[in-house]
Amino acid sequence: MSAREMVLARVRRALADVPREETPDQVPVVRDYLASHSPADPVGMLAEHLADYRALVHHTDEAGLPALIGGLLTARGARSVVVPQGLPAAWTAVDGVRQVPDTAELTAAELDAVDSVVTGCAVAIAETGTIVLDGGPAQGRRRITLVPDHHVVVVRAPEQVVDSVGQALPRLVPGRPLTWISGPSATSDIELDRVEGVHGPRTLEVVLVRG
Repeated sequence: MSAREMVLARVRRALADVPREETPDQVPVVRDYLASHSPADPVGMLAEHLADYRALVHHTDEAGLPALIGGLLTARGARSVVVPQGLPAAWTAVDGVRQVPDTAELTAAELDAVDSVVTGCAVAIAETGTIVLDGGPAQGRRRITLVPDHHVVVVRAPEQVVDSVGQALPRLVPGRPLTWISGPSATSDIELDRVEGVHGPRTLEVVLVRG
């Protein structure tokens, strides 16, 4: 018996007592599991998990945000930065750094030549250290966060931080292009050697803005 036949046989055994005419919507599913484990400090947990994933985490307030982002771009040696629609102009107004608007005409090759990208986010998940982008204001199209090698993402804390995936999902629209980010892009080969920057930015910097 092949592996496929074994799996199908187990499925048939599991469904043996289910009437053929029964449909999934006729059987209520109990969803009484916890939506969150209620961490004492969700923002602190998010920062800790992001650091575990080798993201660089920074803290600031609203007034200090433009200077912090400018310092990150300068320290990176960035000469150009992708700017999505809706991103406050002051965030990327850095001397010597060319602003590249996110437009439909911007090609992958042109994006590859850009040094950095700065975006906002839709929501951040403390328990998994995950940041979700949905293409909304200040987030831009999906490709602008996958091609440039350096991504700075701004998370407003605590209003954009939730405890769990279960709390994040109601904030998201399934029909939108969702990008789930847990640290910089990384993968491992068959010998478990870690390689970064394969299918996304090699460097992820997260700015947590309080207040």
